[in-house]
Amino acid sequence: MLRVISRFQKIAGFDRAMALASGALTALIPLAVLGGALFGEETADRIINRYGLTGGGAEAVRTVFSAGSASAGVGVFGMLFLAISVLSFSRAMQRLFEQAWELKPMGVRNTRGGLWWIGTLTVYSAVIGWIYVVLGGGRLGVAAAVCEVPVSAAFLIWSGWILSAKRLAWQVLLPFALSAAALTAAYSVVAAVYLPRLFNSYASRYGAAGAVFGMATTLFGAMLVVVASAALGREVRDELTRIRQGRRPSQDEVRRQWESIVEQTRSRWRTVRNHPPHHRAEDAH
Repeated sequence: MLRVISRFQKIAGFDRAMALASGALTALIPLAVLGGALFGEETADRIINRYGLTGGGAEAVRTVFSAGSASAGVGVFGMLFLAISVLSFSRAMQRLFEQAWELKPMGVRNTRGGLWWIGTLTVYSAVIGWIYVVLGGGRLGVAAAVCEVPVSAAFLIWSGWILSAKRLAWQVLLPFALSAAALTAAYSVVAAVYLPRLFNSYASRYGAAGAVFGMATTLFGAMLVVVASAALGREVRDELTRIRQGRRPSQDEVRRQWESIVEQTRSRWRTVRNHPPHHRAEDAH
């Protein structure tokens, strides 16, 4: 557990989750609007039915997506913005794998892999949506969440393999994929209870913008699960390797790890306390 916490801190887990959530929000909303325009599906209705939204929350979601469909044409600039947004999201995911497994950054050199991942993400989203339509009976959708686990695990293994430029084998990614798929399914069940209240609360305060805030909050929770699972999966794989080799950590090593975690936490707290929020926003850009 100490190694998992240390790994999470090394990859700046909360910051990485926030970056992924921002990228997902920027990419997935126009992608959902485009999908609705191309395939005739009402994105807002699917979200509302999936999470049982009513009242102000349902109205806010409809307003956001109807405004998006009215303004986001499938023209040259719309497609260009969509491509940039989704590629940015794929690179954020790529950096997660590179940081968690300490790989040399590939950057734009893996754009082809990012494009393959985007196509697979679209198919995966459609499959998950179909599962919840067919098996999502009941408010919590537990049956659908259970069936989601193997699909998500396979997608996450593929994601790590393609976004790492094929440097991570499926055996290395398996602990991460299994833990992330199981935790994501559990998060989906919890979200089915929590989201209606969240959306209604935000909608009553901020109107249509509340739907965007609600989606951002939900995506942050989902991305935090993925980032934590990456740290967990990396350390589980390393621990299994150490066990096979007959290596066990000494008490001194455990103490050093604990001291390192405490020092990293204190260092980050000092940075947050002494670094104003507007400076952090500038640094992020």
